[in-house]
Amino acid sequence: MSTPREELAEFTFKAVVTGVVLGLVFGASNAYLGLRVGFTVSASIPAAVMAVAVFRLLRTPGTILEANLAQTIGSASTSLASGTIFTIPALFLWGVAPPYLQVVVLCFLGGLLGLCAMIPLRRLLIVREHASLPYPEGTACAEVLRATTGGASAGVWVFRGMVIGAAVKLLVSLLFLLPAKLGADLPVLPKARVELELAPALLGVGFILGYRQTGILVAGALLSAIVLTPMVAFFGATLDRPLPPETTDLIRDLPAGEIFKRYVRYIGAGAVATAGILTVLRTLPSMVDAVAGVLRGLRGGSAATGERTDRDLPGAFVLGGIAVVVLAAGLIPGVFAGDMALGPRLVCAGGVAIFGLLFVTVAARIVGIVGVSSQPTSGITLVTLLAVASVFAAAGWTGEGARAAVLTVGTIVAVAASKAGDISQDLKTGYLVGATPARQQFGQLIGAACACWVVAGTVLLLGNTFGFGGDELSAPQATLMKTIIDGVLAGQLPWDLVLSGAGLSIGALLCGLSPLAFAIGVYLPLSTMAPIFLGGCMRAWRDRAQGASAAHSGSDPGILAASGLVAGEGLAGVLVAGLVAGSIIPKSATPLLPGIAGDGATILALAFLCAFLWLTRRKRS
Repeated sequence: MSTPREELAEFTFKAVVTGVVLGLVFGASNAYLGLRVGFTVSASIPAAVMAVAVFRLLRTPGTILEANLAQTIGSASTSLASGTIFTIPALFLWGVAPPYLQVVVLCFLGGLLGLCAMIPLRRLLIVREHASLPYPEGTACAEVLRATTGGASAGVWVFRGMVIGAAVKLLVSLLFLLPAKLGADLPVLPKARVELELAPALLGVGFILGYRQTGILVAGALLSAIVLTPMVAFFGATLDRPLPPETTDLIRDLPAGEIFKRYVRYIGAGAVATAGILTVLRTLPSMVDAVAGVLRGLRGGSAATGERTDRDLPGAFVLGGIAVVVLAAGLIPGVFAGDMALGPRLVCAGGVAIFGLLFVTVAARIVGIVGVSSQPTSGITLVTLLAVASVFAAAGWTGEGARAAVLTVGTIVAVAASKAGDISQDLKTGYLVGATPARQQFGQLIGAACACWVVAGTVLLLGNTFGFGGDELSAPQATLMKTIIDGVLAGQLPWDLVLSGAGLSIGALLCGLSPLAFAIGVYLPLSTMAPIFLGGCMRAWRDRAQGASAAHSGSDPGILAASGLVAGEGLAGVLVAGLVAGSIIPKSATPLLPGIAGDGATILALAFLCAFLWLTRRKRS
C-alpha cells in the first residue's frame, strides 16, 4: 500500500489503455450475458488480475496503483451493461429499434449521473464509515491486487477460461459441430420436458454464485418445467377455444416451449416483479438509514486533508455533470423518445433527477454491506418505472412514444444506481491500496465514455441479428419491464397469472429462500438454469475436496477461470452476431459432422468444461 505522500506511478498511458481495452471486453461480454440470463457479474477482480498479467506480458511491470487504475477503468463498463440490458431490449419487443446514438447517450448520461452523485459521498461512506461498511468486492479486489502485484500468476486462469469459453461457443454457433442443448421428454407428466444448454458462460456463472444460490434458481425452473407447464397442459387439454392471453391456438396443440412462453412466463413475470418490490420493501429501512446517514454526514462536514489520497474531482464537475444530465434529458428532443412534447420530457427529467439521486445514495451505501451482486437494481428500476408510468397514465400520455420515454427514464436511473455501486467498490479498493480518488473518478469517466459505445453497439447488434425474447437471447429483465409498462399504461395484463406468480414469490420468502433468485428461475427456461446449477455443483464439489481450510477469495483460480468462461463466450457470441449480421454465416445450421456431433458430443463437451473447473482446485498455504 502506498502512503499519502508517496508518489507512485498511477495515471499512466499503459494503465489507461489497458483499462479501456478491458472495459470494452467486459462490457461486450457482460451485455451478452445479461441478455441471456438477466444479470451480470462483477468485472473488478478479473480486470485487476488481467491488468497485472498484461503489464507482465508487455515486460513493463506496473505499480499496484497502475493496476488499480486499470481495473477501475475496466470495471466501469459493467454498470453500463447492467442498466442497459434491463430496459433497452423492451423497445425491440415493441417493434421499435432505437437509434444507436440514443442508446449511447442514455448509457453515458446514466454513468455520468452515478459518478457525479457518488463523489460527494466518498469521504462519508468510504473513509468515515470504513469500519462499518466493508464493501466486500472492493476489499477482495484490494487483496487480489496485493497478491498479484506481489508475484502471483493467477491471471493465466482468466485467459485459459476465455479461450475455452470462446472455443466451445464457436463450435456450437459458428462451426455447428456441437448441438446447443440436451433434452428429454418426461413420462406421465403431459408436456413436461427437461433440457440443459451447452453454455460455458452459464457454467461459469454457476461456479461464481455457488451451490445454494444456484439451487434456488434451478428450483424455480423445475417448478415451471415439470409442475406449471404440465398443469396448464393437463387442464387445458379439454378446452375447445383458446384460453387467454392466447387468442389463436388451443393449449393441446402447443408444445411445451410455447406453453411456457404464452402462459407460464406471465406467472414468472409476476413472481419477478413481486420479488423486486419485496426486495425494495425489505431493504427500505436500509434505504432510509442510508439517506438519513448521508444527510447527517454531509451536514457534519468532512474537510479535505490536502493529501493525495483525499483528493476528489472538484465540486464544479459534480454540479455541472448533474446539471448536464437533467438538462439534456429535459430539453433535448430525442434523448427519451422521438417527438415527445416538452411537458412529458420535463416529467422524464424530473424522474431522472429525483430517482437517480435518491437511488445513487441508496445503492452506494447498500453495496457497502451486501456487495454489488445483491444490489436491488431490478427493484430500483421497477419502482422508477411504476412511478413515472403512473404520472404518464394520469396525464393521458399513453402512446408508443410515452412507453419508450418511461422505459428510457428507467435506463438512466438503472445505469446510475449500478454505476454508484461499482465506483463505491473501486474507491474502497483505492482507499485500501493508497490510490488517488480524483484519478480513479476521472478513470471511471474515461471508462464510461468509451464503454458506452461498445455496450450500445453490442445490444443493438444482438437485437437486430437474433431479436430478443427468444431462446438465444431471452432478455428477461427487459421483457419484465415491458410487461409492467404495458400493464400500467394499457391495463392488458393477465392478472390471474401474474398474481399466481406473486404468490410464488411470497411463498419463497416465507420459506426462507431468496424470492428474487427463485422468481428468476420460474421466469427463465430450465435449459438456462440447469448449466448454472451444474456450475454451482462443481463449486461445491471443488470446495469440499479442498477442505474447510481452503481460502475463498477473489484470487481463487476457479473463480478467475469461471470469469474467463463468461468473458470468452460473451465475446464469441458478439463475434457470431457480427458474422450473422454480415450474412457470412446463417443463423442456424445442421452439424457439419453428424456422426460426431450430437448428444454424446454435448456430454463430452460438458464433461470437459467441468474437468477444467475441477483442475483449478489448489491448496494454499
